[in-house]
Amino acid sequence: MFEQLSKFPQLPSLAAFRSLTPLARREMRNGLIFLSPWIFGFLAFTLLPTIATLFFSFLDLKITDQILSAPKFVGLQNYIQLFNDPLIWSTGSTPGSLWVTVLFGLVALPVGIFVPLGLALLMNSPYLRGQWVFRTLFYMPYIVPFVAAIYLWGGMLNTESGWINRSLMFLGVAKENLPGWANSTSLLTGVYPAYVIMGIWGVGNAMLIMLSGLQGVPTELYDAAKVDGANGWQTFWNVTFPMISPVIFYNLVLSIVGLFQYFQVPLVVNQGTGRPGGWTLFYNLYLYKTFFTYQNMSYGSTLAWFLFLIVLLVTIVLFSTAKYWVYYAGESR
Repeated sequence: MFEQLSKFPQLPSLAAFRSLTPLARREMRNGLIFLSPWIFGFLAFTLLPTIATLFFSFLDLKITDQILSAPKFVGLQNYIQLFNDPLIWSTGSTPGSLWVTVLFGLVALPVGIFVPLGLALLMNSPYLRGQWVFRTLFYMPYIVPFVAAIYLWGGMLNTESGWINRSLMFLGVAKENLPGWANSTSLLTGVYPAYVIMGIWGVGNAMLIMLSGLQGVPTELYDAAKVDGANGWQTFWNVTFPMISPVIFYNLVLSIVGLFQYFQVPLVVNQGTGRPGGWTLFYNLYLYKTFFTYQNMSYGSTLAWFLFLIVLLVTIVLFSTAKYWVYYAGESR
C-alpha cells in the first residue's frame, strides 16, 4: 500500500519550488489560486468545525434559553453518559437509536444492493426494447428533491387517505386489515417496509452505476463461457459478478455510510418523534435533535464522534474483507 501511495504526485518542497522554471512556478501559483476557494471552504466549514466538536465533546457546553452556558471541562463524562444512554442502547422492549439503525440496515441494505443490480441486468439485456426510455424513467425519481419525494410518499402511504390503502379497500380488503405503514411496527406492512419502498423509488442513480459496470465487462468473457457450456447463473456468478464486484463494493460502502446518516425520512414522515414505539428514532436523528432541539453542543459532539468511529470501523472491516471477494482486473495478489 505504501508503495502505491508513493507513486502519487507530491507537492514540491520549498527547495524544489525554487528549482522550477518561471513557467512552472506560475502554473503552480495559478493552480493554487484556483484551488483557494475550495481550500478555504474546507478549512472554514469542514476541518475547523470537526476539530471544534472534538474539543466540545470534553466540555459541558449547552445553550439554555438562548444563552450560551460557560464551557466547563468534564473529561470523559460525555462518553460515559453515551454508553449509559437508554436512547442509544436497547432498554426492554424499546430499541435504542443505534439498534434501530442496525435493524433497519438489515432490511434496507440488501434491497439497496440487489434491486439496482437486478434493474441494471434488465436494462443491459439485449432482448429489452426501448432501453433508453426505461433508463430515463428509472433515473427520473432520483432528481426529484428528496424532501418533496418524502412528502409525496407520505401522502400515498397515509393509512386513512393514501391511495394505496384506498386501492386495497376498493379490492375488498377490510379496513381493520389495511397496512399501518408508518404507524405500525409490522415487519411486512409497517414503518420499515414503508421506508424501504421510498428508498426503492430513488435507486436510479445506483442502477446507472451498476449498469456502467455491466457494460464494462469484456464480451469475449461471455463468449468463452458460452463455449464452455455455462448456463445463465454460472455465467453471472463466474464472469459478471467478479467483473462488477468493485462497483458492488462501491455501492455497498456508500449505502452503509448513508445508512448511518439516515434521518430525513423519519424526520418528515414521523416528525422526528420516534413513533411508533421508538422504532424510527435513528441514531443520526437523535444526534440532530440533541444539537438543534436540546441545544446540547457537548453531548451532540460526543454522539457525532462516536458515529464517526462506528463508520470508520465498519469501513475498515469492509476494506479488509474486500480482498476475498472484490476482483480488480490486472491486480496482482
